[in-house]
Amino acid sequence: MGRLFGTDGIRGVANVHPMTSEMALRVGRAIAYITRKKGHTSRILIGKDTRLSGYMLENALVSGICSMGADALLVGPMTTPGVAFLTVSMRADAGIVISASHNPYQDNGIKIFSRDGFKLPDAKEDELEALITSDDLPSLHVDHSEMGKAYRIDDARGRYIVFLKNSFPSEYSLEGMKIVLDCSNGATYKVAPEVFFELGAEVIPLFNEPDGKNINKDCGSQHPTTLAHEVVKNRADVGFAFDGDGDRLIAVDEKGNVLTGDQIMALCALVMKKQGRLRNNLVVSTVMSNIGLGMALKEFGAETLATKVGDRYVLEEMLAREASIGGEESGHIIFLDHHTTGDGIIAALQVLNAMKYEDRPLSDLAGIMKVFPQRLINIDVKSKPDITTVPEIVAAIKEVEAALGEKGRVLVRYSGTQHMCRVMVEGPSETETEIFCRKIADVITEQIG
Repeated sequence: MGRLFGTDGIRGVANVHPMTSEMALRVGRAIAYITRKKGHTSRILIGKDTRLSGYMLENALVSGICSMGADALLVGPMTTPGVAFLTVSMRADAGIVISASHNPYQDNGIKIFSRDGFKLPDAKEDELEALITSDDLPSLHVDHSEMGKAYRIDDARGRYIVFLKNSFPSEYSLEGMKIVLDCSNGATYKVAPEVFFELGAEVIPLFNEPDGKNINKDCGSQHPTTLAHEVVKNRADVGFAFDGDGDRLIAVDEKGNVLTGDQIMALCALVMKKQGRLRNNLVVSTVMSNIGLGMALKEFGAETLATKVGDRYVLEEMLAREASIGGEESGHIIFLDHHTTGDGIIAALQVLNAMKYEDRPLSDLAGIMKVFPQRLINIDVKSKPDITTVPEIVAAIKEVEAALGEKGRVLVRYSGTQHMCRVMVEGPSETETEIFCRKIADVITEQIG
């Protein structure tokens, strides 16, 4: 059996290993066991997005937790960053999110936060996985008289809304602004419209009627076309799209132009520097970030440091370098002054903060960064051999790199959560970038697709 934990928890197709009720039961038991202390009843907080399979996995987790003598605190539909906040706020011993983020509804996942609101480091995940897969786990449950209970936390959404509103400067109001929100039929479907409404904005919500199967379907941060159309149609000031679990943000300016996570980081970093909040003049990004980000930051006296893909690696560098902002091109952005993890709603509020501070429309602010043509092709693969061991793929990459020279770059990597290989090429023009990216993708398809 391969490693359970990927780059963002355990993930897979619901009701297929490892996303089964049996596995969720073991995960619940393992988390409750490692948080067990003498004379202390552990409390494990559980939130979920809007997927149909969330009910099955939630109940299995609760069963495992209670069998180990711990209590389960159920907050219902809640964003991933919301669970991180509530875990700390309620002084729980751990937090669990049932979500597959931006994946389609048939997938689901389990993400775990420690009591301080941070995702578990690799070493802790390894320890937990060893326990989950151990034959001894079932025998570790408590006596019938010591079993735990499950509690429904009715005011969880209200607590989270107050936390989010406190991340927006009190001297500003959103009164007079019209904002379109694409809630992806996911975990933000209630909380996001309420936050922006309570701050004074006129809110036009989209995709806020989840049915268990429509999460991320042609909507959200992965599909901002409808959002862009509605922003222009309604003459809105800005549009924001979240993903299924609410930890990503994609913005749309008043002209209908879609901004990437890199552009959002650039404009927020500019304002943070002016406000004296850009610690060490540093933005932590990943190898997937557009080369235009580094150029833009250099223009106003800041720099960027690139990590491998995954918000946990961004966070590690942020903590090590004492950076206040970091994130991914996909829109997963961490503002450490406000939260321990990426939060799409907080990121949106920081964009609005920048707009208010500069008194400029978003289209104008976005102009601080030139986006170099970038093409990303995802190829479904049957296996994930080391890229350097497949001569045909290595040759194709080298050929493209030689043709680009210093005018672009190539990045080929596997998805950490899906059977997929990602090919990213940046180049001097849209046409060349498309041709070069397709060339490598075709070879990968032939060899391992």
